[in-house]
Amino acid sequence: MFDMSLTESERNIFPVRLKKLRGDTPPSVLAELCGIRRNAIGEYETGRSLPGFHSIIKLADHFDVSVDFLLGREQ
Repeated sequence: MFDMSLTESERNIFPVRLKKLRGDTPPSVLAELCGIRRNAIGEYETGRSLPGFHSIIKLADHFDVSVDFLLGREQ
């Protein structure tokens, strides 16, 4: 079976990159644009919650970046 969990580095870089990419867009607006539940973006940015695979893909597509970039696996 594959280990699909995030590494500590990926867990720490994701909130930072998400917040930087979001910029001045309110979290609730970004959530609506990406089809993610309203409070999710704030939870991701504070590290209270980790996004599922589908949410990561939606965010990457919205920002036109790779999933690897969001997770800190590429610069």
